[in-house]
Amino acid sequence: MNSLVFAQNKTATEYDRSLAWGALLLLSLGLVMVYSSSIATAEAGRYTGNNSAYFLQRHGLFLALALCAATAVFLVPVRIWQKAAPWYFGACIVLLVLVLIPGIGREVNGARRWLNLGLVNMQPSELMKLAVVLYAADYTVRKHAVLKNFKRGLLPMLGVMLAVAWLLLREPDFGAFVVVAVSAFGVLFVGGMNGRHFTALVGMLAVGFAGLVLSSPYRMQRIFGFMDPWSDAYGKGYQLSHALIAFGRGEWLGVGLGASIEKLHYLPEAHTDFLLAVIAEELGLAGVVLVITLFVWVVLRAFAIGRQAAMRERYFAALVAQGIGIWIGFQALINMGVNTGLLPTKGLTLPLMSFGGSGLIVNCVAIAILIRIDWENRQLARGLNA
Repeated sequence: MNSLVFAQNKTATEYDRSLAWGALLLLSLGLVMVYSSSIATAEAGRYTGNNSAYFLQRHGLFLALALCAATAVFLVPVRIWQKAAPWYFGACIVLLVLVLIPGIGREVNGARRWLNLGLVNMQPSELMKLAVVLYAADYTVRKHAVLKNFKRGLLPMLGVMLAVAWLLLREPDFGAFVVVAVSAFGVLFVGGMNGRHFTALVGMLAVGFAGLVLSSPYRMQRIFGFMDPWSDAYGKGYQLSHALIAFGRGEWLGVGLGASIEKLHYLPEAHTDFLLAVIAEELGLAGVVLVITLFVWVVLRAFAIGRQAAMRERYFAALVAQGIGIWIGFQALINMGVNTGLLPTKGLTLPLMSFGGSGLIVNCVAIAILIRIDWENRQLARGLNA
């Protein structure tokens, strides 16, 4: 009798351990590599107090806050997220407006993307990535009966997304705009959007992307730098050329942890946008393959959890799980493409790994929601099999 009770209690506490361990391995490797890639920058920076562990300490603090937030979020039932989705989305829009107001939003290198909260800066565009997944999932469930109708189903969501896009491009944060758009319409497509409407939408996005590039000189420079970085290795192709040098130096097993040369003020943003290049240099192809494998596993588990939720008619949970998989997988793919020269240079961090408080916390919260959905799936399955 006691063994039966123990078995039932063990089943009740089950969750997707492989997903949790995959995310924890990415977080742990990210912590190590952020420290390794930022030492030279921290030692030379006045605002860092010439403290070589400056970024390690801040990233460690952000990681601790992220894990605490994830633990708290895991305790929140998914139905609460469904009720809160429109309110959370609305709050993120307000934050995107606030960040554009002089004196409130903080401007760095010509971009106004941060709100100064004293000890830390908050980046509303990172919060919007999760908000749009939750809102799109809730919208799809509420409008499922008319989702294939352009006027009643797609047009309202398209109008909302255009407003979000306008706010993000005003910062400007083109990378966040792309991730948010793909995440939102990816959820709508998985939820049953009309195939012709989706194809037309993809065409519109492609035309809009081309228009944004052609209308902006600095985006044009990035495109030309991506096409042939060696033609101007000290100008528009500087970042990509040094990222490729890092990949070349790493070869199969890398030059050794901490032994990167490119991080010594040659490769800009080594601890954020180009963290993968430092991983490639220090840990080699083996380290890059490990990172890719872990991301592929997280995304596969997200879609598997989504399918399990859909089988149990938990459609909001299913769409949220798959939306998180689309968001994290797509952002990781863009970052890896930029680092390897397959895509134009764009300021997108590597999820769960790169330095950045807002992104790290939101990523961990998303993983916690994903684990919660899986936990509720298992609870429901246990109830049906009891």
